[in-house]
Amino acid sequence: MQANAEAYNKRQEEFLSMLAHELRNPLAPIALAADLIGKLVSSHPDLPELQAIIVRQINQMSRLIDDLLDASRLSSGKITLKRNVVSLSCILQLALESSQHSFDTRHQKLIFDRNMEDIPIDGDVARLAQVFSNILINGAKFTPEFGTVSITVEREGGFACVSIKDNGIGIPLDLQAHIFQLFKQGFHSLNRSQGGLGIGLSLARVIVEMHKGSILVHSDGTGFGSEFIVRLPISGKATFPVVTVAAPKINRKFCQILLIEDNADTNFTLEKLLKQEGHSVSSCSDGMGGLLLAMKNSYDVIICDIGLPDMDGFEIVKKLRAETSLTIPTLIALTGYNQFGMQQRAKEIGFDYYLVKPVNVPVLLDIVSSITLYRK
Repeated sequence: MQANAEAYNKRQEEFLSMLAHELRNPLAPIALAADLIGKLVSSHPDLPELQAIIVRQINQMSRLIDDLLDASRLSSGKITLKRNVVSLSCILQLALESSQHSFDTRHQKLIFDRNMEDIPIDGDVARLAQVFSNILINGAKFTPEFGTVSITVEREGGFACVSIKDNGIGIPLDLQAHIFQLFKQGFHSLNRSQGGLGIGLSLARVIVEMHKGSILVHSDGTGFGSEFIVRLPISGKATFPVVTVAAPKINRKFCQILLIEDNADTNFTLEKLLKQEGHSVSSCSDGMGGLLLAMKNSYDVIICDIGLPDMDGFEIVKKLRAETSLTIPTLIALTGYNQFGMQQRAKEIGFDYYLVKPVNVPVLLDIVSSITLYRK
């Protein structure tokens, strides 16, 4: 029975991973096209708002895809942490950045002291930011327009206590004991205006408990708002590295780029976008053609898909690394696969960067710029 259950879980994980990959592929060119639209000069007054709508829906779909993968990881116990001593203030700032739009669109007031004391936490900054972002977005969903969500931070012994409180629709008393269960949502009807898959709070609980902390919910019932309280152990280290929330803008320079991507729309839009930034771009749609171009010409950067039809991205990089006579350019993987094992394999084989579709364009451009700043 156990062997059958493990085999079922593995098949489920593989299916969800493949589904996420297949959904990311068509999403990638849409995101790139939306970015290009924003760079085009147009006098039509509706264009900025239309572009903003596209970007918002891309971000929402990307979040749902990530939720699918996280649901798979939760079911199989494969959530991993990358621990460092980090500032709780920085974690909350990152969470606020990713959730701010949810409050803006509903004209809600978010109360938070951005000059709060820096409390060191030994944890995974990205995963902890995800915890607070999930709680904040949940609060925005279930709080009416022009409502209020507040964040307070206190020390309680050896713990940092973060309270996120809203004046929203509240949580029925009989639901509170089950609110952190996977796929659990409080209000079920044909009206799906709140959206979501019911994964965020379950994931938050698992991540917090992996940090030896706790998460609680309190509500006096329907119509009385809700409060989520997260307690995390304070690090014993007195100092921690400074983590900046927003990197300074880089003055971009031009470089030679080879793009290997079999999705025609992604290939077209990414090539256009890179050329508009002033870079020289060669592109092809198959692995063998990309390998031949890489071995024949000199490039500063190769952006390569992993899942190519004839020769995958891993094989291309292995063959390039094996050619001792070549000057190896910076190698960027651009893929719809987002499993941790895939990222590890890419690093071991020789990719310098691993970006998941739909690509964060500013991040990609900053990577390329950081490379060209040190070119001779």
